[in-house]
Amino acid sequence: MHNPWFHALPLALAVAAISAPAMAQAAQPFNIPAGNLADTLNSIASQGGLVLSLDPSLVSGKQAPAIHGEMTATQALQKAVAGSGLDVLVTSGGNVTLVPALSNEQALELSSVTISGKAPGSITEGTGSYTTGSTSSSTRLNLTPQETPQSITVITQQRMEDQKLDNLIDALDATTGVIVKMASMGADAPQMWSRGSVVNNFQIDGVPSSSSLANYLQSTTAYDRIEVVRGATGMMSGMGSPSATINMIRKRPTFDPQLTIKAEAGSWDRYGTGLDVSGPLTESGNIRGRLAADYKSQHAWTDNYEQENTALFGITEIDLSERTLLTLGFNHLKRHTDSQTRVFPVIYTNGQKTGSKASDNDSPDWAYYDHQLNSLFASVEHQFDGGWSLKTELNHTQYHYDSYVAAFLGTVDQTTGAGGRLSASHWAASVEQDSLDSYVTGPFSLLGREHELIGGVTLSQLQSDSPNYTQTSAAYNIANPFEWAKSTPQPAYRKTGKTESTEYQYSAYLSTRLHLSDAARLVVGGRVTDWKQNRDTSSFTTGSKSKTRSRESGVFIPYVGLTYALDDTWTAYASYTKIFNPQPYYVRDINDQPLPPEEGTSYETGIKASFNDGKLNSSLSLFKTEQESLPVWDAGTRSYTLEKGTDTQGVELDFNGELAQGWNFSTGYVYSVTRNSDDKRILTSAPRHSLKTFTTYRLAGDLDKFTVGGGATWESETGSNLNVYRQSSYVLFNLLGRYDINDNLSVSLNVNNLFDKEYLSSSNEHLGLYGAPRNFMTSLKYTY
Repeated sequence: MHNPWFHALPLALAVAAISAPAMAQAAQPFNIPAGNLADTLNSIASQGGLVLSLDPSLVSGKQAPAIHGEMTATQALQKAVAGSGLDVLVTSGGNVTLVPALSNEQALELSSVTISGKAPGSITEGTGSYTTGSTSSSTRLNLTPQETPQSITVITQQRMEDQKLDNLIDALDATTGVIVKMASMGADAPQMWSRGSVVNNFQIDGVPSSSSLANYLQSTTAYDRIEVVRGATGMMSGMGSPSATINMIRKRPTFDPQLTIKAEAGSWDRYGTGLDVSGPLTESGNIRGRLAADYKSQHAWTDNYEQENTALFGITEIDLSERTLLTLGFNHLKRHTDSQTRVFPVIYTNGQKTGSKASDNDSPDWAYYDHQLNSLFASVEHQFDGGWSLKTELNHTQYHYDSYVAAFLGTVDQTTGAGGRLSASHWAASVEQDSLDSYVTGPFSLLGREHELIGGVTLSQLQSDSPNYTQTSAAYNIANPFEWAKSTPQPAYRKTGKTESTEYQYSAYLSTRLHLSDAARLVVGGRVTDWKQNRDTSSFTTGSKSKTRSRESGVFIPYVGLTYALDDTWTAYASYTKIFNPQPYYVRDINDQPLPPEEGTSYETGIKASFNDGKLNSSLSLFKTEQESLPVWDAGTRSYTLEKGTDTQGVELDFNGELAQGWNFSTGYVYSVTRNSDDKRILTSAPRHSLKTFTTYRLAGDLDKFTVGGGATWESETGSNLNVYRQSSYVLFNLLGRYDINDNLSVSLNVNNLFDKEYLSSSNEHLGLYGAPRNFMTSLKYTY
C-alpha cells in the first residue's frame, strides 16, 4: 500500500533537524575499531553524550569503518554512516536519529541556497553517473537540471573517464550544442560555436575567467565536472556572447583517504601518467588536502609534431569553525609544442582536389608554441543563522605564451605548383587577471511561501603586455606545397614595439527565485556592469605612440526564467535575457577599425523531464537569438565584417544519465541556423545539424568485470565558403572496452574514428586541416 506520509517522513525530519539551531559540540578523541554499524553508533552517542534513537532494520547487516581522531560527536556519526545510504540527524536537544539518505531532489529542496556548486547531489566524482543532481551555472542558485530555466549539459567525472576527455576542448567536443573546429593542431585556440556565436564565456567555480587566458588549455585533471549552459548568461557571466557559458567545477578534498594512479599509451607514441591523492591532513579531518598531477608526451600523424603537457593542481580546505570554511589552492599548466600544424592546400585553383592526406601536413622544424598558465585562488565561506550563506573568492592568474608560427597561405596552381607562400609570425604576450567575487544567498518568507535570494559583486582587472615583432628577412614563396616544411628557412625578426592593455570590469547582480505555487517557480534578476579598456601602442622604430580608450557604463542585463512542474516527471520552462558584449581588441574591420559592441536578445523555451529518481535527465529546447551587430570572420580579407540584424534559431534535444542499472547513456541533437538581414545563411563553418552520442554498459553475472561502450558524432555539410569547398556530412565512431582486474585495478581501451574516416576539421576556401585518423589509447588505472 502506498502511503505518502511514510515517504515524506524522512524529509520532514530533515527539515526539522536542519532548521533547529546547531548543538554546540566540542571536539574529543575517538578510538573505535571497525565493526557493526549499530555498535559503533551507540559507542559514539554514549561518548558524545547524545541520545540515539534508530530503527534496527536500517542498520541491520551494515558495517562501519574505524573512527579514529579528534572530532565532534556529530562528525564521528557522519563518518560512521558514510556510504551506508543513511543520513544522521541531530536535534538541538542532543537526540540522534537515522533516516534513509535524501534523494537529489529532496536534498536540493533543503539546500538550494547553499554555496554554489557544493549542494548535495552536485559532486559527480564516485557516482558513476552521466548526470548530476544539482547545477548552479545558469542562475548561481543550486537547482536540479529540471528546475533550471535554460538548456544545460553536464560532463561528469565518469563521462570524462569513459571517453578519455583529458582536456577542456575534448570535453566541449563531446558536449551537445557546442561545435569545435580545430583551425590548428598545437597552436592557437580552436574555433568554438554554440547557437550561432563564438564561445568566449568561461568560469571556474562560477567566477568569470577571461577568454584572453587561453582557457582551452585547461586539463580536466583539476575538475569534477564541466557544466555547459547554452544561450546567454549575462546575469552570471557579466558581458559575453549569447553562445554558451563553460563553468569548470574544481575537485574538492575528500574526508576519507583516496589515491588514483593512471598510465596510458597509444597511437603515434603517445604516453601519459597521472596521480590524484586526497584525504584528511589532521586526525580530526578539519584540514583536508588534494594534489593531482598529469603529464603527457604526444606525437601525431605528421612527422615533426611533438607536444608535452604538464598539469598540477592542489587544493586545501580548512574548517575554521563548524560554520566557516577556508579554501586555498593553485593550478599550473604548461604546454610545449614543436612543429604545430595549420591549414594546408586541399583544393587547386581550378577546383580539383590536391590529393593531400592528413600525414602530408607537416610544419617546419623551427616552428614552436609554448604556453604557461598559473593561478592561485582563496575563498572563505560562512554559514549564518536562518540558512544564509556568504562566499568570497580571490583569484590571481598569469598566462604567458611565446611562439614561432608557420602557416601556408595562397592558392596553388595544379600545373606549376606555384601560388603558395609562407605566413610566419613571432607571437608572444603576458596576461594577468585579478578578480574578487563575493555573494550572499539565503531564504526569505513572503505571502506564506519560502523563496530564495542571491546577490553579489564581481570585480576584475585584466592586464596584457604584447611585444610587436617585424620580420626582417624577405617573404618566401613556396615552390612545392608538399615539401614546404622541409625547404622553408626560418625568418628573422626584430622587436619593433609593444602594446599594453588594461581592462576593468565591475558588476553587481541581484536575483530571486519566487515560489509562485507548488508547481511554478519564477527567477527574476539583473546585472549592472561598468567596463573600460585602455590600450597603448608604442613603436620603437618611429617613436610614435597611440592610445585607445573604450568605456561602457551602467549596462543593465535583465534575466527572467520560469519553470512549471506539470507533474513529478515533466517541467515546462522559458527564459529571456539581453546580450551586451564589447568586442575583443582583435575584432577589427578591413580598415583596422574596432567594431561596435555585440547587442541583442535571447529567448528560450522547452520542456524537461527527470526519470529514475533523477538519474536520467532530458530536455527539448527551442531557442531564438536576435543580434544587432555580429562580427563574422572574412578569410579573404583576414578581417571581420559586421552583420546587422542577424537571427539564429534552432532546437536542441539532450539526454544524459542512467537508462538501467549499469547502463549509462548520453545523446544530443541540435539544429541551428544563422541568417542575416537578407535571409541568407551565414556562419556556414558550423553545421546546421549535429548529433553526439555515447553509451556504456557493465555486463551482468559472471561478466560483470567487463564494461563495453561506444558512440558516434555526426555533422551535416559545412564549409567556410560553400561555393568553393564543401565538407560533406560525416560520422565518426568510437569504442570503449574496460576490464576490472580486481577491486583496485582496471585496464581500458579507447578507439577513436573506428573506420578511419577522412574529413576536414576546418576549411579556409582552398586550405583545410584534416581531423585525426583512426587511433587508440590503452589506459591502466589503480585506485585505493
